[in-house]
Amino acid sequence: MKKLSVVISAFNEEKKIQACLESAKFADEIIFVDNSSTDKTLEIAKKYTKKVYIQKNNPAKIDLQKNFGIEKATGDWILILDSDEVITQELSQAIQQVMKSKEPADGYFIPRKNIIFGKWIQHSGWYPDYQLRLFLKGKGRYQQQHYHEPITVEGETEELKENLLHYNYESIRQFLHKSFQVYAPNESENFLRKGYVFDYKDAVRFPLNEFISRYFARNGYKDGYHGLMLSLLMAVYYFAIFCYLWEKEKFVDKNMHDLEFFENTLQKSNDDIRFWLDKEKIEEEENAVKRGLLIIKRKLHKL
Repeated sequence: MKKLSVVISAFNEEKKIQACLESAKFADEIIFVDNSSTDKTLEIAKKYTKKVYIQKNNPAKIDLQKNFGIEKATGDWILILDSDEVITQELSQAIQQVMKSKEPADGYFIPRKNIIFGKWIQHSGWYPDYQLRLFLKGKGRYQQQHYHEPITVEGETEELKENLLHYNYESIRQFLHKSFQVYAPNESENFLRKGYVFDYKDAVRFPLNEFISRYFARNGYKDGYHGLMLSLLMAVYYFAIFCYLWEKEKFVDKNMHDLEFFENTLQKSNDDIRFWLDKEKIEEEENAVKRGLLIIKRKLHKL
């Protein structure tokens, strides 16, 4: 019988860690890497497993701790679990079925339900949010190039249908802290690492595109006020990335008298919004004749 190791890395998660550990009890072993917590996280973890390891906390290198846990795992299969995630009963059953399979893939993507500000966000690009978390021992590892990077798995991968619950942001303060003080600085480094050349216009284009993409193209409006606020917050997050890039350019001064750029950018954004609004109206219209008229109107608008 194949065995499963669940690897968890945590820092000061006393409010969430018990639910996470409780959901992982079906595994053959739990490898818990504590990143020098100062609350009761470690105390709670010891109630669920004896395989507890302590590492120095380094938010910028969080995947180092996860790789450490992967190396300590002895199971045939490894499941990576964040401290704010919970394995559903349906998912645990699906994982056990994979382990019984005679010809399984080397790794599996798991859809993740993000609970943000108390609500499951079903659109806005937050679902299904597939995460590569389950893999055969020796096949998966973090490359440690940037914060929250995906696991790299050698071999074939497939997707599971059952969900992992992710109790994500609980407050605006938490979102702003992680996005602006952790993610945005790291992402600006990634831009430069990939050869990005600073352009002040991107500080306008990227946030606008991010908002339109999430709120309209990815149906963020269907998530209600949550969808609107999250789409705006993600746009501001991208703006923050370019603020950090500007800082790295020593706050270089630029001539901003470029009315044509702003006119064209705003016009393109308006066209994009109109495109997605018309598309949604057509899809929601049940009357075939009215739907046809909307399609004709849309085509005439493009001419």
